[in-house]
Amino acid sequence: MSKYSEEFKLMVVREFQEGKLGYRSLAKKHGIKGKSAINRWVKIYEKFGQKGLLKKEHNERYSVQLKLDILSFIKRTGSSETEAALQYGITNPPIISSWKKVFLADGIEGLERPKGRLPMSDKDKNRKSKKTIEDKEMTYEQKLERENELLRLEVEYLKKLRAFQMDPEGYLEKHKQRYHSNSKKNSN
Repeated sequence: MSKYSEEFKLMVVREFQEGKLGYRSLAKKHGIKGKSAINRWVKIYEKFGQKGLLKKEHNERYSVQLKLDILSFIKRTGSSETEAALQYGITNPPIISSWKKVFLADGIEGLERPKGRLPMSDKDKNRKSKKTIEDKEMTYEQKLERENELLRLEVEYLKKLRAFQMDPEGYLEKHKQRYHSNSKKNSN
């Protein structure tokens, strides 16, 4: 849900365009936490018009390749998320920040996952209740094996995170190639 209505954003943008007040003054006047939101609204309005300030449909989907291209563009050029969004025609720049977080945490696989929860079928509900019963009946050895596997996964995750932090561009390039080769296999 948007914190500010379209009408409010439009009013603030038009007030800015009158030239009497700057970003900071407008933020203070209207009780907006920082000037960056107003700056973003003005840039979006200038690029997309009033349509850019409208609330977004939550079912809007972006391809993994587009997300990777945008993240790579930001890294390569040092652009802000707002500048990158304007460059690629996205009217909701903060979504790029969430892509960054997901990519850092889960890599390309995280960007491929659809956002939100999938509906649970009756079969899944039964499987879930069986799983909790099985968890209670696990032996000490099985619990240790499971914990061991979780620790292995955590170590792998930390290795990937460190590799990304040391060479983000190389990491992006390596995983972009892996994504392309996987998508070619799936299409055959």
